[in-house]
Amino acid sequence: MVNRNDVGSWLNGPPPAGGSAWPGQRLGRPQGGPGSIARLGPRIGAIAVDWALCSLVSAAFFNWDGLATLLIFFVEQVLLVGFFGYSIGHRVFRMQVQTLDGRPAGYPTATVRAVLVCLVVPALIFDVDQRGLHDRARGTALVRI
Repeated sequence: MVNRNDVGSWLNGPPPAGGSAWPGQRLGRPQGGPGSIARLGPRIGAIAVDWALCSLVSAAFFNWDGLATLLIFFVEQVLLVGFFGYSIGHRVFRMQVQTLDGRPAGYPTATVRAVLVCLVVPALIFDVDQRGLHDRARGTALVRI
């Protein structure tokens, strides 16, 4: 017979966070400061800055076309994250996309990551270490610098 313990229940609350005291602890990242996992607020701010800048370029050159804005955003993510490890918004909020061993992302990783960010849903689903599916797919993390 199946009972409540077998299937779980929302009455029990959310599952435990895997024993991590802070996001990134399982990855060997510090709790705060440089190298720690970037939190949700600065991430939202960074994407808002990037999208606003891409919208301005789209308005200036493409009559504010939605697809053009998305393509500009994609190109910005691939070029800047691939070369520097951060976009303009990331830099404003002092964050960088790094591999789990601490290196900047690189172009192949930036391309896959940008495609997934443009799909939106992978960026909205994240784990206890606050890494979205787009970061998990390429073994990266958005960290403070």
